[in-house]
Amino acid sequence: MKKLINSPENVVADALRGMAETHPELAVEVGTGIVTRAAGPAPGKVAVLSGGGSGHEPLHAGFVGRGMLAGAVAGPVFTSPVPDAIARASAAVDSGAGVLHVVKNYTGDVLNFTMAAEDCADEGVQVEQVVVDDDVAVTPVAGGPGRRGTGATLFVEKIAGALAEEGASLAEVAAVARKVNANARSYGVALSSCTTPAKGSPNFALGEDEIELGIGIHGEPGRERRTLMTAAETAAVMLDAILDDLPEAAGAPVILLVNGLGSTPPVELYGMRAEAGRVLAERGITVARSLVGSYVTSLDMAGCTFTLCRADEELLRLWDAPVHTPALRWGC
Repeated sequence: MKKLINSPENVVADALRGMAETHPELAVEVGTGIVTRAAGPAPGKVAVLSGGGSGHEPLHAGFVGRGMLAGAVAGPVFTSPVPDAIARASAAVDSGAGVLHVVKNYTGDVLNFTMAAEDCADEGVQVEQVVVDDDVAVTPVAGGPGRRGTGATLFVEKIAGALAEEGASLAEVAAVARKVNANARSYGVALSSCTTPAKGSPNFALGEDEIELGIGIHGEPGRERRTLMTAAETAAVMLDAILDDLPEAAGAPVILLVNGLGSTPPVELYGMRAEAGRVLAERGITVARSLVGSYVTSLDMAGCTFTLCRADEELLRLWDAPVHTPALRWGC
């Protein structure tokens, strides 16, 4: 393993120190992993807070700023932040209008954010929770944890953050977040595994001519392994899986995210965007907005995810609303 780190134990703290020195508009607590807007809570406005294990950067801390998150909590690599840190961050961003927790559907994240919400209630901070579960590669089973939260987390954070910026109530912001999640689906492929700093070796092995379909963003192996395909063939497989679960998308405008997992260069991601556009056009689906880049990563994994979100006029307006964060900005 070759990584530009000091030690596996200090990877997250070192990264947070670098973020603090680069973005003075953010307030960064290195010890707790809490990142908030340096200006403090926006008076009278709902705060949107998210977080989770590190290793997915720029998710979540890179999305703290105007028009998106009020704060984020970074846990250790691929490990949820502790409830105390989440509750502390919630209190720090609350203006009195309440806090929306955006939580990816992983057991540790859901458990710790739920415990934090209970602590917040004891302290008089009103919290609503929205769980993102967009990954169609996971087949839900009765009593199981359900689908993983992946690329749709960015859509939920952006659109809910925009509505909060307009001064909507906590119930309204939570409702639009749930609307986005209900209309979004994702699917990922990997050309290589990721390597966590603590483990020091790949999570799984792929042959030189193999591709893993349906991977998770924590380095989980996928649902199927195939011989390496062309970009056109890979895009078709990914979108078939998404559209089989989102049949109402035909004839409706969508927002498309082509997301790199950490080691895939832009030239390949834009090629995948072109292939996705071709497949969707053949299905009669209009791409109203698209975003290409590495936003929800898995350390150094090579590969990408597609996320589609059916979008009505309200969601498109909120997507287009100004945003100014370290990793996402337009209209400002």
